[in-house]
Amino acid sequence: MKNIVVITGASSGFGALTARALADSGNTVYAGMRQTGTRNAPQVRAAADYSARHGVDLRAIELDVNSQASVDAAIDQVVTGHGRIDVLIHNAGHMVTGPAEAFTPEQLAELYDVNVLSTQRVNRAVLPHLRKAGRGLVIWVSSSSVKGGTPPYLAPYFAAKAAMDSLAVSYAAELARWGVETSIVVPGSFTSGTNHFAHSGHPADSATEAEYETKYPGLMEQVAQKLAALAPEDADASMVSDEIARIVALPAGQRPYRVHIDPADDGSEEVSDVADRVRREFLTRVDLADLLTAHPAPAPEAPGAVVE
Repeated sequence: MKNIVVITGASSGFGALTARALADSGNTVYAGMRQTGTRNAPQVRAAADYSARHGVDLRAIELDVNSQASVDAAIDQVVTGHGRIDVLIHNAGHMVTGPAEAFTPEQLAELYDVNVLSTQRVNRAVLPHLRKAGRGLVIWVSSSSVKGGTPPYLAPYFAAKAAMDSLAVSYAAELARWGVETSIVVPGSFTSGTNHFAHSGHPADSATEAEYETKYPGLMEQVAQKLAALAPEDADASMVSDEIARIVALPAGQRPYRVHIDPADDGSEEVSDVADRVRREFLTRVDLADLLTAHPAPAPEAPGAVVE
């Protein structure tokens, strides 16, 4: 049976690429995005055109991760139409750039809302269905900044992604006995093919930002240029969407806990290997080793299927 997939933040970047890759693989994909009737109307048309042109099942759906009502309505629509959800992909996120001190607490709260609280809203709408089914897959699109090289002027974004990654780690254990798998996908600094840098937010406190410019002139431009230079010429954002499609296609119970797609190799994978090993060892020490692996229930037979 094909998977019913819901992905957040799918209007552009990793999200749009992943939605298409999964649809190309034969899945029914709901590409969640906000403002489908206004700002993202062109993206809705693009998804419909892609679906028709390639003969795949890709559907844009109104899903504003900052609104519980919007999330609930979108998930209800999917479940009503198909009776289930098989794969949830947490991809929605937003980046800001600038000196940490120049951001107001309210700005950090907004960033945390988009990158972290949004996943909780979607989880509370989707997970009851996955737990009832005794199977399913939750993919979290993290960032190599969580444990790898952390250049300055990206602190609020790094902190939010680290919080999301920590939430994913805890959820993995808490969902294991329900048969729900977790995969944490860790992209590196892809400076092309996504809108992270192009659409990044900036500090509200421009006076403090200007003071920092006297000591760190042109720092953000320097960081962006160096990050771009570190990546091989053939590094493309589709590497991330292709890996997500590969994970979804794997048999239930065989999906990896964490994978890195980091052409620039900022050290995140090395640190994560240690952290994930410590997690495995600690859960084993406290007699919770069964939480390291989910054991999904068998998938229901497709209507009319013949069992030999």
